[in-house]
This record gives sequence, C-alpha cells and structure tokens, in this order.
Amino acid sequence: MKGIFVVCFLISNALFSQKIYWTEETKLKWSNFKSKINNQRGENVVAYTNCGWIYSYVRSSNPKSPIKIKIETVFNEDKSWKDVKRINNYVLLHEQKHFDVAEVFSRKLRKEVAEKIKTGNDFDKYFQTIYNRILKEYQDFQKAYDGDTHNGIVEEKQSEYNRIIAEELENYKSYKAS
Repeated sequence: MKGIFVVCFLISNALFSQKIYWTEETKLKWSNFKSKINNQRGENVVAYTNCGWIYSYVRSSNPKSPIKIKIETVFNEDKSWKDVKRINNYVLLHEQKHFDVAEVFSRKLRKEVAEKIKTGNDFDKYFQTIYNRILKEYQDFQKAYDGDTHNGIVEEKQSEYNRIIAEELENYKSYKAS
C-alpha cells in the first residue's frame, strides 16, 4: 500500500500561505512581498525574503521498495516583507538572489538524495542526516551572503555573489526540479 506524506516546510509551516515555486523564468516582483511585519527588526533592512524548500515523498509499506522524493524551492509571499519607502530594483535583485540560493541548495539536496536514497530503508537511515547538513550549509551561505554584501549595499561583493550563485545554478542544472 502506498501513501503520500508531506513532511517538512523548511521555513514556513503554514499550509495555506501563498507560495511561488522557483523556476528559471519566474522572477520576484515587489508585489510578491506581502507581509506587513518586518520580522528582522533592523533599521538597515529594506526587505526580507522568506524562502526555502519543501519536500514530500511516496513510499510503500515495504521498506525495500523504491521511494519517490520531491523537493521544491518556494518563496513565501505572506512572510516576505518590504519597506515601500526604500525599495528599488537593485534591492529586488538582491532579494531574488536569496531565492536563487534556496534553489542551489535544493539542487544539492536533490543530488544527494538521488545518489544515496533509493528505498524506504535508505530514507530512514540517511535522509535526516543529509537534510540537516544541507540545511546548515544553506543557512550559513545565506548569512554570509547578507553579511559580505551588507544586505546588498556593497556592489562589488553583490556582483561577486551574483556570479557565484549563477555558477552554482549551472553546476547543478541536472538537478532542477522535474
């Protein structure tokens, strides 16, 4: 007997919030930032992007049977905020890159899952460890990105990160969501 389990929402646990799923064609717009609350509480914060990934899986009751795992990168509109008095296209690009970073790490997670998890047994043994490691790497990268660029203010560093993020998307292009 097969069952579908929706397991985890990385950042948002609200099942019915408005989500945008990452695609190469989809670019964020300021109208996507719908939260009325700046949960970052900093004077220098012009916008906040709430993004990450969700995963679900389908498995048989037989632990040796194949398992299907789906990982999707999402932007949560209802939890993403902007200061309407200070936004501009440059800041929007910085925020888009946060979303793109989430896709990079989704691809890294998809790669490891594809390589190491074939059955329900594999999932039970390895998934949480892989997930936790990639989540930590993701969080560390996002912090470094904001820190190094001073939330996008340092244009030279922003340009460097734009290049790094584009390269990483390209390096893991075979692990785009299908």
